[in-house]
Amino acid sequence: MSGGVLLLALLAAAAIITVPSPANAAVSYDHRAVVINGQRRILISGSIHYPRSTPEMWPDLLQKARDGGLDVIQTYVFWNGHEPQQGTRQAGGALRAPPHRALRLRRVELRRLPRGLKYVPGVSFRTDNAPFKAAMQTFVEKIVSMMKSEGLFEWQGGPIILAQVENEYGPMESVMGGGAKPYTSWAAKMAVATGAGVPWIMCKQDDAPDPVINTCNGFYCDYFSPNSNSKPTMWTEAWTGWFTAFGGAVPHRPVEDMAFAVARFIQKGGSFVNYYMYHGGTNFDRTSGGPFIATSYDYDAPIDEYGLLRQPKWGHLRDLHKAIKQAEPALVSGDPTIQSIGNYEKAYVFKSSSGACAAFLSNYHTSAAARVVFNGRRYDLPAWSISVLPDCKTAVFNTATVSESSAPARMSPVGGFSWQSYSEATNSLDDRAFTKDGLVEQLSMTWDKSDYLWYTTYVNINSNEQFLKSGQWPQLTIYSAGHALQVFVNGQSYGAAYGGYDSPKLTYSGYVKMWQGSNKISILSAAVGLPNQGTHYEAWNVGVLGPVTLSGLNEGKRDLSNQKWTYQIGLHGESLGVHSVAGSSSVEWGSAAGKQPLTWHKAYFNAPSGNAPVALDMGSMGKGQVWVNGRHIGRYWSYKASGSCGGCSYTGTYSETKCQTNCGDITQRYYHVPRSWLNPSGNLLVVLEEFGGDLSGVKLVTRTT
Repeated sequence: MSGGVLLLALLAAAAIITVPSPANAAVSYDHRAVVINGQRRILISGSIHYPRSTPEMWPDLLQKARDGGLDVIQTYVFWNGHEPQQGTRQAGGALRAPPHRALRLRRVELRRLPRGLKYVPGVSFRTDNAPFKAAMQTFVEKIVSMMKSEGLFEWQGGPIILAQVENEYGPMESVMGGGAKPYTSWAAKMAVATGAGVPWIMCKQDDAPDPVINTCNGFYCDYFSPNSNSKPTMWTEAWTGWFTAFGGAVPHRPVEDMAFAVARFIQKGGSFVNYYMYHGGTNFDRTSGGPFIATSYDYDAPIDEYGLLRQPKWGHLRDLHKAIKQAEPALVSGDPTIQSIGNYEKAYVFKSSSGACAAFLSNYHTSAAARVVFNGRRYDLPAWSISVLPDCKTAVFNTATVSESSAPARMSPVGGFSWQSYSEATNSLDDRAFTKDGLVEQLSMTWDKSDYLWYTTYVNINSNEQFLKSGQWPQLTIYSAGHALQVFVNGQSYGAAYGGYDSPKLTYSGYVKMWQGSNKISILSAAVGLPNQGTHYEAWNVGVLGPVTLSGLNEGKRDLSNQKWTYQIGLHGESLGVHSVAGSSSVEWGSAAGKQPLTWHKAYFNAPSGNAPVALDMGSMGKGQVWVNGRHIGRYWSYKASGSCGGCSYTGTYSETKCQTNCGDITQRYYHVPRSWLNPSGNLLVVLEEFGGDLSGVKLVTRTT
């Protein structure tokens, strides 16, 4: 942003990078704060990840962040975005960030690790493992080199003031075995050698070696202190809400509590706060992690998924930032003194040698307001609130007193569609098919080039099978590591099964009609995102791992797991590119085939007039993917949300399950279509529906507040 600074966080899975601040560096730090050009700063930051919005959205997002009182923008550099296939970096993803735009990047695929890294011989992620460290070092050195070549670090006159590597590794050290701490030490030394020339930080890493700054992530961080008195107290992820998972309720965080948490951190001596997220955006394409993380990454952020201000959250936090900035001369001068002004009430007072004074008056009671006396004056404090006094006299802001008007968003239908359909082949294989003995793990076959893998085998039924006479069809049972599957026998659909965020594994069981002779069983396994947290990603499995059994035969139960299976990666329509303008002409489209599983649908539409953000209402459909003009909007899924959606009070400790909506309703109904992806007329919409759905319910909508 113009006149601002940039926190650039490097997320290269499996490293802790530390770089000392040279004595002549423009950015350094001390116990109290980050120091920029010799000046201590109280820095307010916000996460805006470039792949989750479009380049055309960036100027407006950055201006709204600046208007909201932010000094800093944080973004991750996504390893798999710039190295989609392990060892093949994507030059088009080169990073350029002149100060007037913070970041100028080609929108790239967003995923944590390069495809294929999992299958490097002997690799083990995020530990003292030579193949992984070699890949990690190559990526980190390349990114830092690119930044230097563009003159992007602050000492070069650029906007980057801080860098981070790894993410929340500390809590996993105890379960990562003996290689965890050596890995941390290695990564630190490797990072020092990059010579980035700005301080490096590492979140949730209490043992971060000097001079890396260990930082806090969470809903609250007032309890946190760095592991050395020479380091400032930093909150790198102040969670504005929580992510949404298909099948889960939608989390919200009251702005009164968000403001309370930030003020509570600053009053205890914190000097850097980064909102995660300030604008969450959209997991376009197949980039949502998880698995089961929704396409929307809204995060209840101050700027919503579509780029609109979320009020009153944005405005209330803006006012908080203004109050903190007014108090900055006193805040950067030293640690606070603490006074008890009641049973649940305290005053945190900052004073400078030049006479500046600032105070925070806090009331931790969850239900009772309080009237307190401070410096001979009376102040009213609502429950669970903090008042900011930049001059130790005048309360200019209270975290629980919201003056900004609420502005709920509205989705307004602007048109339907006239559809044509093309049915995916479910009973035939093409020349891409291959045969193996037994069942295989899905990602080892697909390398995530498609969500889909066909598992096909044949069962011979003798003429003396009793079920042929009785009509009591045999039962097919399938055990899968997830995430979803459909079953076809002799080309006929026999339903679907799927897991969930907390339990991705699944079991299908159903009675299937078979005839005498050879019968073809086809299972379409679908992945819904890759793991983005936890240990040893390389060991996580997806797909039909078995056993697969057929019961109700004369012999009882027959295990099909170890017989020959034929595999095909992806769908035929995918290989033809029917989602694209050019590829859509490669197949014969017929009349609309609603409520049919595994069917492609296409329609043309004109862009709505005006500038309001655009979305698709997919609530009447089942599960699948959607494209506009060949651009992948993402996965959709009308998965009903479970959870508890009771009352929501801003008082008391917040958690991601405290304030939720959509219980019993669809987790995500609307899907963002960026305006910049649209032509004035003749836009091609292509939908791949896996389960079957009601096409008449699909609508184009605009979002307004």
